[in-house]
Amino acid sequence: MSSTIANQRESLAALFATAVRAVDPAALVALRLRRDGQRLSVTGTGAQWSGPTLIAGAGKAAARMAQAAAATLGAELAGGVIVSPHGSGAGIAGITCRESGHPLPDTDGESATRALIDALAAQPRAAVLALISGGASSLLVQPTAPVTLRDKIATTAALLACGADIREFNTVRKHLSLVKGGGLVRLARGRPLVALLLSDVIGDDPATIGSGPTAADPTTFADALGILRRYRILQSLPASVRTVLQAGERGELPETLKPDSAELDGVTNVVIGSNRIALAAAAAAARDAGYQTLTAAAPLSGDTTASARTYADWVRRESQARKGPLCLLAGGETTVRLGASPGQGGRNQEFALVCAAAIAGQDLAVLSAGSDGIDGPTDAAGAFADGTTLARARHCGLDAAAALAAHDSYRFFNALGDLFQPGATGTNVMDIKIALAG
Repeated sequence: MSSTIANQRESLAALFATAVRAVDPAALVALRLRRDGQRLSVTGTGAQWSGPTLIAGAGKAAARMAQAAAATLGAELAGGVIVSPHGSGAGIAGITCRESGHPLPDTDGESATRALIDALAAQPRAAVLALISGGASSLLVQPTAPVTLRDKIATTAALLACGADIREFNTVRKHLSLVKGGGLVRLARGRPLVALLLSDVIGDDPATIGSGPTAADPTTFADALGILRRYRILQSLPASVRTVLQAGERGELPETLKPDSAELDGVTNVVIGSNRIALAAAAAAARDAGYQTLTAAAPLSGDTTASARTYADWVRRESQARKGPLCLLAGGETTVRLGASPGQGGRNQEFALVCAAAIAGQDLAVLSAGSDGIDGPTDAAGAFADGTTLARARHCGLDAAAALAAHDSYRFFNALGDLFQPGATGTNVMDIKIALAG
Protein backbone atom coordinates (compact mmCIF):
# COMPACT_ATOMS: atom_id res chain seq x y z
CA MET A 1 0.00 0.00 0.00
CA SER A 2 1.38 3.43 -0.93
CA SER A 3 1.90 6.13 1.67
CA THR A 4 -0.71 8.27 -0.11
CA ILE A 5 -3.40 5.62 0.27
CA ALA A 6 -2.39 5.02 3.88
CA ASN A 7 -2.65 8.73 4.65
CA GLN A 8 -6.05 8.95 2.96
CA ARG A 9 -7.35 6.06 5.04
CA GLU A 10 -6.00 7.54 8.23
CA SER A 11 -7.82 10.81 7.47
CA LEU A 12 -11.06 9.03 6.54
CA ALA A 13 -10.97 6.92 9.70
CA ALA A 14 -10.29 9.98 11.85
CA LEU A 15 -13.27 11.84 10.37
CA PHE A 16 -15.48 8.80 10.95
CA ALA A 17 -14.33 8.65 14.58
CA THR A 18 -15.16 12.33 15.03
CA ALA A 19 -18.64 11.78 13.64
CA VAL A 20 -19.24 8.86 15.99
CA ARG A 21 -18.01 10.76 19.05
CA ALA A 22 -20.51 13.53 18.31
CA VAL A 23 -23.37 11.05 18.77
CA ASP A 24 -22.02 9.23 21.81
CA PRO A 25 -25.23 8.04 23.54
CA ALA A 26 -24.04 8.64 27.10
CA ALA A 27 -22.88 12.17 26.34
CA LEU A 28 -26.14 13.02 24.57
CA VAL A 29 -28.26 11.75 27.48
CA ALA A 30 -26.09 13.57 30.04
CA LEU A 31 -26.47 16.77 28.00
CA ARG A 32 -30.27 16.66 27.92
CA LEU A 33 -31.46 14.88 31.09
CA ARG A 34 -31.47 17.00 34.26
CA ARG A 35 -32.39 16.39 37.93
CA ASP A 36 -33.07 19.00 40.59
CA GLY A 37 -33.95 17.15 43.77
CA GLN A 38 -36.92 15.00 42.86
CA ARG A 39 -37.75 17.05 39.77
CA LEU A 40 -36.52 15.74 36.43
CA SER A 41 -36.55 17.43 33.05
CA VAL A 42 -35.23 17.30 29.50
CA THR A 43 -33.54 20.50 28.37
CA GLY A 44 -34.95 22.18 25.31
CA THR A 45 -38.41 20.70 25.92
CA GLY A 46 -41.29 21.21 28.31
CA ALA A 47 -40.93 17.68 29.66
CA GLN A 48 -40.88 17.65 33.48
CA TRP A 49 -41.81 15.04 36.04
CA SER A 50 -41.03 14.10 39.63
CA GLY A 51 -40.27 11.07 41.74
CA PRO A 52 -39.28 7.47 41.17
CA THR A 53 -38.48 6.72 37.53
CA LEU A 54 -38.21 3.35 35.83
CA ILE A 55 -35.87 2.93 32.87
CA ALA A 56 -37.14 0.94 29.88
CA GLY A 57 -34.58 0.75 27.08
CA ALA A 58 -33.82 -1.14 23.90
CA GLY A 59 -31.38 -0.77 21.02
CA LYS A 60 -27.74 -0.85 20.07
CA ALA A 61 -27.11 2.28 22.14
CA ALA A 62 -29.38 1.37 25.07
CA ALA A 63 -26.57 0.40 27.43
CA ARG A 64 -24.62 3.64 26.97
CA MET A 65 -27.82 5.67 27.26
CA ALA A 66 -28.84 3.84 30.43
CA GLN A 67 -25.46 4.34 32.09
CA ALA A 68 -25.80 8.11 31.79
CA ALA A 69 -29.48 8.12 32.70
CA ALA A 70 -28.92 6.07 35.84
CA ALA A 71 -26.15 8.42 36.95
CA THR A 72 -28.43 11.43 36.53
CA LEU A 73 -31.49 9.84 38.15
CA GLY A 74 -29.53 8.87 41.24
CA ALA A 75 -31.93 8.29 44.14
CA GLU A 76 -34.92 8.59 41.79
CA LEU A 77 -33.90 5.48 39.84
CA ALA A 78 -36.60 2.89 40.42
CA GLY A 79 -34.91 0.09 38.51
CA GLY A 80 -35.72 -1.00 35.01
CA VAL A 81 -34.78 -3.24 32.11
CA ILE A 82 -32.69 -2.57 29.01
CA VAL A 83 -32.25 -4.89 26.03
CA SER A 84 -29.05 -4.73 23.98
CA PRO A 85 -27.55 -6.93 21.24
CA HIS A 86 -25.64 -10.06 22.20
CA GLY A 87 -22.08 -9.26 23.19
CA SER A 88 -22.84 -5.83 24.63
CA GLY A 89 -21.59 -6.89 28.05
CA ALA A 90 -23.57 -4.18 29.82
CA GLY A 91 -23.71 -4.06 33.61
CA ILE A 92 -25.48 -1.14 35.31
CA ALA A 93 -26.24 -1.00 39.03
CA GLY A 94 -29.98 -0.95 39.69
CA ILE A 95 -30.96 -1.95 36.14
CA THR A 96 -31.53 -5.40 34.68
CA CYS A 97 -29.42 -5.68 31.51
CA ARG A 98 -30.51 -8.31 29.01
CA GLU A 99 -29.11 -9.26 25.60
CA SER A 100 -30.92 -10.55 22.54
CA GLY A 101 -30.63 -11.18 18.81
CA HIS A 102 -30.10 -8.70 15.96
CA PRO A 103 -30.97 -8.41 13.09
CA LEU A 104 -33.07 -11.54 13.60
CA PRO A 105 -35.03 -11.75 16.88
CA ASP A 106 -34.50 -14.74 19.17
CA THR A 107 -35.82 -16.40 22.32
CA ASP A 108 -33.57 -14.22 24.47
CA GLY A 109 -35.31 -11.16 23.05
CA GLU A 110 -38.71 -12.62 23.78
CA SER A 111 -37.84 -13.34 27.42
CA ALA A 112 -36.11 -9.96 27.82
CA THR A 113 -39.18 -8.16 26.52
CA ARG A 114 -41.36 -10.10 28.94
CA ALA A 115 -39.03 -9.00 31.75
CA LEU A 116 -39.45 -5.37 30.67
CA ILE A 117 -43.25 -5.72 30.58
CA ASP A 118 -43.21 -7.34 34.03
CA ALA A 119 -41.08 -4.50 35.41
CA LEU A 120 -43.61 -1.94 34.18
CA ALA A 121 -46.44 -3.87 35.81
CA ALA A 122 -44.57 -4.27 39.10
CA GLN A 123 -44.17 -0.49 39.61
CA PRO A 124 -47.40 1.11 38.36
CA ARG A 125 -46.70 4.45 40.10
CA ALA A 126 -43.20 5.04 38.73
CA ALA A 127 -42.71 7.36 35.77
CA VAL A 128 -41.08 5.77 32.72
CA LEU A 129 -37.91 6.97 31.02
CA ALA A 130 -37.67 5.10 27.72
CA LEU A 131 -34.29 4.94 25.98
CA ILE A 132 -34.74 3.85 22.37
CA SER A 133 -32.17 3.52 19.60
CA GLY A 134 -31.73 1.66 16.34
CA GLY A 135 -31.94 -2.10 16.72
CA ALA A 136 -34.87 -1.96 19.14
CA SER A 137 -37.17 -3.36 16.45
CA SER A 138 -35.39 -6.72 16.58
CA LEU A 139 -34.45 -6.68 20.26
CA LEU A 140 -37.97 -6.06 21.59
CA VAL A 141 -40.01 -9.15 20.71
CA GLN A 142 -43.58 -9.83 21.83
CA PRO A 143 -45.56 -11.20 18.88
CA THR A 144 -49.34 -10.88 18.64
CA ALA A 145 -50.94 -14.33 19.06
CA PRO A 146 -51.15 -16.65 17.20
CA VAL A 147 -47.89 -15.37 15.63
CA THR A 148 -44.96 -17.17 17.23
CA LEU A 149 -41.34 -16.15 17.55
CA ARG A 150 -40.46 -18.56 14.75
CA ASP A 151 -43.10 -16.90 12.55
CA LYS A 152 -41.67 -13.47 13.40
CA ILE A 153 -38.15 -14.60 12.51
CA ALA A 154 -39.34 -15.96 9.16
CA THR A 155 -41.09 -12.66 8.41
CA THR A 156 -38.03 -10.62 9.38
CA ALA A 157 -35.78 -12.76 7.18
CA ALA A 158 -38.16 -12.37 4.22
CA LEU A 159 -38.25 -8.59 4.62
CA LEU A 160 -34.46 -8.42 4.84
CA ALA A 161 -34.08 -10.49 1.68
CA CYS A 162 -36.64 -8.63 -0.45
CA GLY A 163 -35.02 -5.20 0.02
CA ALA A 164 -37.81 -3.48 1.94
CA ASP A 165 -36.74 -0.14 3.37
CA ILE A 166 -36.85 0.60 7.10
CA ARG A 167 -40.27 2.27 7.04
CA GLU A 168 -41.82 -0.64 5.16
CA PHE A 169 -40.03 -3.09 7.42
CA ASN A 170 -41.32 -1.40 10.56
CA THR A 171 -44.86 -1.00 9.26
CA VAL A 172 -45.13 -4.78 9.06
CA ARG A 173 -43.39 -5.42 12.38
CA LYS A 174 -45.59 -2.94 14.26
CA HIS A 175 -48.71 -4.81 13.23
CA LEU A 176 -47.39 -8.13 14.50
CA SER A 177 -46.26 -6.86 17.92
CA LEU A 178 -47.64 -5.93 21.34
CA VAL A 179 -44.80 -3.47 22.09
CA LYS A 180 -44.14 -1.67 18.80
CA GLY A 181 -46.30 1.04 17.25
CA GLY A 182 -47.02 2.71 20.59
CA GLY A 183 -47.33 -0.56 22.49
CA LEU A 184 -45.01 0.64 25.28
CA VAL A 185 -47.30 3.64 25.83
CA ARG A 186 -50.24 1.32 26.37
CA LEU A 187 -48.20 -0.82 28.75
CA ALA A 188 -47.32 2.31 30.76
CA ARG A 189 -51.06 2.76 31.45
CA GLY A 190 -51.30 6.53 31.68
CA ARG A 191 -48.26 7.31 33.81
CA PRO A 192 -45.73 9.99 32.71
CA LEU A 193 -43.52 8.62 29.92
CA VAL A 194 -40.55 10.44 28.42
CA ALA A 195 -38.59 8.81 25.60
CA LEU A 196 -35.07 9.83 24.61
CA LEU A 197 -34.44 8.64 21.07
CA LEU A 198 -31.25 8.13 19.09
CA SER A 199 -32.36 8.21 15.47
CA ASP A 200 -31.20 5.67 12.90
CA VAL A 201 -33.82 6.59 10.29
CA ILE A 202 -34.16 9.20 7.58
CA GLY A 203 -36.35 12.06 8.82
CA ASP A 204 -35.82 11.21 12.53
CA ASP A 205 -39.48 10.23 12.91
CA PRO A 206 -40.19 8.79 16.43
CA ALA A 207 -42.80 6.52 14.85
CA THR A 208 -40.06 4.82 12.82
CA ILE A 209 -37.14 4.75 15.28
CA GLY A 210 -37.11 1.26 16.78
CA SER A 211 -40.58 0.70 15.27
CA GLY A 212 -41.97 3.46 17.49
CA PRO A 213 -42.72 1.74 20.84
CA THR A 214 -43.41 5.14 22.45
CA ALA A 215 -44.96 6.96 19.49
CA ALA A 216 -48.22 7.08 17.58
CA ASP A 217 -48.30 5.04 14.39
CA PRO A 218 -49.95 6.50 11.28
CA THR A 219 -49.77 3.18 9.39
CA THR A 220 -52.43 0.47 9.29
CA PHE A 221 -52.89 -3.27 8.91
CA ALA A 222 -53.89 -2.56 5.32
CA ASP A 223 -50.57 -0.76 4.75
CA ALA A 224 -48.66 -3.77 6.10
CA LEU A 225 -50.52 -6.14 3.79
CA GLY A 226 -49.91 -3.82 0.85
CA ILE A 227 -46.15 -3.92 1.46
CA LEU A 228 -46.05 -7.70 1.60
CA ARG A 229 -48.11 -7.95 -1.58
CA ARG A 230 -45.95 -5.40 -3.38
CA TYR A 231 -42.82 -7.44 -2.66
CA ARG A 232 -44.74 -10.64 -3.49
CA ILE A 233 -43.89 -12.38 -0.25
CA LEU A 234 -47.28 -12.47 1.51
CA GLN A 235 -48.17 -16.00 0.44
CA SER A 236 -44.74 -17.34 1.42
CA LEU A 237 -45.05 -16.10 5.02
CA PRO A 238 -46.42 -18.21 7.90
CA ALA A 239 -50.20 -18.59 7.94
CA SER A 240 -50.40 -16.94 11.38
CA VAL A 241 -48.92 -13.72 9.96
CA ARG A 242 -51.57 -13.57 7.23
CA THR A 243 -54.27 -14.39 9.78
CA VAL A 244 -53.34 -11.51 12.11
CA LEU A 245 -52.86 -8.90 9.38
CA GLN A 246 -56.07 -9.82 7.56
CA ALA A 247 -58.06 -9.88 10.80
CA GLY A 248 -56.68 -6.44 11.62
CA GLU A 249 -57.60 -5.16 8.17
CA ARG A 250 -61.18 -6.34 8.78
CA GLY A 251 -61.26 -4.44 12.08
CA GLU A 252 -61.28 -7.56 14.23
CA LEU A 253 -58.08 -6.58 16.06
CA PRO A 254 -57.20 -3.21 17.61
CA GLU A 255 -55.02 -0.94 15.49
CA THR A 256 -51.67 0.39 16.65
CA LEU A 257 -51.70 3.62 18.66
CA LYS A 258 -52.97 6.49 16.50
CA PRO A 259 -51.97 10.21 16.66
CA ASP A 260 -55.34 11.35 18.03
CA SER A 261 -55.35 8.88 20.92
CA ALA A 262 -55.86 10.21 24.46
CA GLU A 263 -53.33 7.58 25.57
CA LEU A 264 -50.61 9.94 24.33
CA ASP A 265 -51.39 12.50 27.07
CA GLY A 266 -48.30 12.77 29.27
CA VAL A 267 -46.02 11.18 26.63
CA THR A 268 -43.00 13.08 25.28
CA ASN A 269 -40.63 11.86 22.57
CA VAL A 270 -37.31 13.68 22.21
CA VAL A 271 -34.76 12.93 19.48
CA ILE A 272 -31.37 13.63 21.08
CA GLY A 273 -29.02 12.38 18.35
CA SER A 274 -29.07 11.82 14.61
CA ASN A 275 -27.02 11.31 11.46
CA ARG A 276 -27.21 15.05 10.81
CA ILE A 277 -25.31 15.77 14.05
CA ALA A 278 -22.63 13.21 13.18
CA LEU A 279 -22.08 14.64 9.69
CA ALA A 280 -21.89 18.18 11.03
CA ALA A 281 -19.11 17.16 13.44
CA ALA A 282 -17.14 15.45 10.67
CA ALA A 283 -17.58 18.49 8.42
CA ALA A 284 -16.25 20.81 11.13
CA ALA A 285 -13.22 18.58 11.68
CA ALA A 286 -12.53 18.44 7.94
CA ARG A 287 -12.66 22.24 7.68
CA ASP A 288 -10.28 22.53 10.61
CA ALA A 289 -7.91 20.20 8.75
CA GLY A 290 -7.92 22.46 5.69
CA TYR A 291 -10.50 20.80 3.49
CA GLN A 292 -13.24 22.53 1.56
CA THR A 293 -16.28 20.67 2.82
CA LEU A 294 -19.60 19.80 1.20
CA THR A 295 -22.45 17.79 2.72
CA ALA A 296 -25.09 16.20 0.49
CA ALA A 297 -28.41 18.05 0.65
CA ALA A 298 -30.47 14.89 1.14
CA PRO A 299 -29.81 11.52 2.82
CA LEU A 300 -29.04 8.56 0.61
CA SER A 301 -31.77 5.93 0.40
CA GLY A 302 -33.15 3.25 -1.87
CA ASP A 303 -31.10 0.76 -3.86
CA THR A 304 -27.47 0.65 -2.75
CA THR A 305 -25.99 0.39 -6.24
CA ALA A 306 -28.01 3.33 -7.58
CA SER A 307 -27.25 5.45 -4.49
CA ALA A 308 -23.53 4.70 -4.71
CA ARG A 309 -23.40 5.70 -8.36
CA THR A 310 -25.23 8.94 -7.57
CA TYR A 311 -22.81 9.70 -4.73
CA ALA A 312 -19.73 8.85 -6.83
CA ASP A 313 -20.98 11.05 -9.69
CA TRP A 314 -21.39 13.93 -7.25
CA VAL A 315 -17.91 13.38 -5.84
CA ARG A 316 -16.34 13.32 -9.32
CA ARG A 317 -18.15 16.49 -10.46
CA GLU A 318 -17.23 18.47 -7.38
CA SER A 319 -13.61 17.30 -7.39
CA GLN A 320 -13.23 18.43 -11.01
CA ALA A 321 -14.92 21.77 -10.37
CA ARG A 322 -12.90 22.76 -7.29
CA LYS A 323 -9.23 23.16 -6.52
CA GLY A 324 -7.46 22.06 -3.39
CA PRO A 325 -8.33 19.41 -0.79
CA LEU A 326 -12.04 18.57 -0.73
CA CYS A 327 -14.18 16.51 1.67
CA LEU A 328 -17.64 15.36 0.60
CA LEU A 329 -20.03 13.89 3.17
CA ALA A 330 -23.34 12.08 3.00
CA GLY A 331 -25.47 9.96 5.28
CA GLY A 332 -28.52 7.78 5.06
CA GLU A 333 -29.39 4.13 4.75
CA THR A 334 -29.67 2.16 1.53
CA THR A 335 -31.03 -1.31 0.80
CA VAL A 336 -29.70 -4.40 -0.94
CA ARG A 337 -31.98 -6.91 -2.58
CA LEU A 338 -30.24 -10.25 -2.13
CA GLY A 339 -30.31 -13.08 -4.62
CA ALA A 340 -31.04 -16.73 -3.92
CA SER A 341 -27.44 -17.49 -2.88
CA PRO A 342 -25.82 -14.25 -1.72
CA GLY A 343 -22.20 -14.02 -0.79
CA GLN A 344 -20.85 -12.25 2.27
CA GLY A 345 -21.03 -8.51 2.83
CA GLY A 346 -23.17 -5.57 3.84
CA ARG A 347 -24.67 -2.49 2.24
CA ASN A 348 -21.67 -0.29 3.08
CA GLN A 349 -19.17 -2.73 1.63
CA GLU A 350 -21.35 -3.01 -1.47
CA PHE A 351 -21.59 0.80 -1.66
CA ALA A 352 -17.79 1.05 -1.55
CA LEU A 353 -17.47 -1.60 -4.27
CA VAL A 354 -19.72 0.38 -6.61
CA CYS A 355 -17.74 3.54 -5.85
CA ALA A 356 -14.48 1.73 -6.61
CA ALA A 357 -15.57 1.21 -10.21
CA ALA A 358 -16.86 4.78 -10.54
CA ILE A 359 -13.65 6.46 -9.30
CA ALA A 360 -11.09 4.11 -10.87
CA GLY A 361 -7.90 5.92 -11.87
CA GLN A 362 -8.80 9.16 -10.09
CA ASP A 363 -7.26 10.88 -7.07
CA LEU A 364 -10.26 10.08 -4.87
CA ALA A 365 -10.81 7.98 -1.76
CA VAL A 366 -14.10 6.91 -0.18
CA LEU A 367 -15.12 5.35 3.12
CA SER A 368 -18.64 3.96 3.51
CA ALA A 369 -19.39 2.67 7.01
CA GLY A 370 -22.18 2.00 9.46
CA SER A 371 -22.07 4.35 12.43
CA ASP A 372 -22.65 1.37 14.71
CA GLY A 373 -19.45 -0.28 13.50
CA ILE A 374 -21.41 -3.18 12.00
CA ASP A 375 -22.24 -3.79 8.34
CA GLY A 376 -24.49 -6.75 7.67
CA PRO A 377 -23.55 -10.10 9.22
CA THR A 378 -19.82 -9.30 9.16
CA ASP A 379 -17.08 -8.04 11.47
CA ALA A 380 -16.58 -4.90 9.36
CA ALA A 381 -18.28 -1.51 9.51
CA GLY A 382 -17.72 -0.98 5.81
CA ALA A 383 -14.84 -0.58 3.40
CA PHE A 384 -12.39 1.84 1.77
CA ALA A 385 -12.30 2.43 -1.98
CA ASP A 386 -9.93 4.60 -4.00
CA GLY A 387 -8.70 5.21 -7.52
CA THR A 388 -6.37 2.20 -7.32
CA THR A 389 -8.85 -0.36 -5.96
CA LEU A 390 -9.76 -1.98 -9.28
CA ALA A 391 -6.15 -2.08 -10.50
CA ARG A 392 -5.01 -3.70 -7.27
CA ALA A 393 -7.92 -6.16 -7.49
CA ARG A 394 -6.98 -7.22 -11.03
CA HIS A 395 -3.39 -7.74 -9.90
CA CYS A 396 -4.75 -10.13 -7.22
CA GLY A 397 -7.01 -11.95 -9.67
CA LEU A 398 -10.20 -10.46 -8.22
CA ASP A 399 -13.25 -9.61 -10.34
CA ALA A 400 -15.10 -6.58 -8.96
CA ALA A 401 -18.11 -7.00 -11.23
CA ALA A 402 -18.53 -10.65 -10.25
CA ALA A 403 -18.22 -9.79 -6.55
CA LEU A 404 -20.91 -7.13 -6.93
CA ALA A 405 -23.25 -9.46 -8.79
CA ALA A 406 -22.84 -12.11 -6.08
CA HIS A 407 -23.16 -9.58 -3.21
CA ASP A 408 -19.75 -10.84 -2.12
CA SER A 409 -18.09 -7.55 -1.23
CA TYR A 410 -16.62 -8.75 2.09
CA ARG A 411 -14.34 -11.34 0.52
CA PHE A 412 -13.34 -8.88 -2.20
CA PHE A 413 -12.25 -6.15 0.21
CA ASN A 414 -10.80 -8.60 2.72
CA ALA A 415 -8.45 -9.95 0.05
CA LEU A 416 -7.26 -6.39 -0.64
CA GLY A 417 -6.93 -5.41 3.01
CA ASP A 418 -9.51 -2.68 2.43
CA LEU A 419 -12.11 -3.55 5.06
CA PHE A 420 -12.83 -0.94 7.74
CA GLN A 421 -13.05 -2.73 11.10
CA PRO A 422 -13.28 -0.27 14.03
CA GLY A 423 -15.45 -2.61 16.12
CA ALA A 424 -18.85 -1.86 17.61
CA THR A 425 -19.14 1.84 18.42
CA GLY A 426 -22.04 1.71 20.89
CA THR A 427 -24.07 4.20 18.88
CA ASN A 428 -26.29 3.98 15.79
CA VAL A 429 -27.28 6.88 13.50
CA MET A 430 -27.42 5.23 10.07
CA ASP A 431 -24.47 5.16 7.66
CA ILE A 432 -21.69 7.65 7.01
CA LYS A 433 -20.08 8.27 3.61
CA ILE A 434 -16.85 10.31 3.41
CA ALA A 435 -14.90 11.10 0.24
CA LEU A 436 -11.57 12.93 0.01
CA ALA A 437 -10.26 14.54 -3.16
CA GLY A 438 -7.01 16.30 -3.97
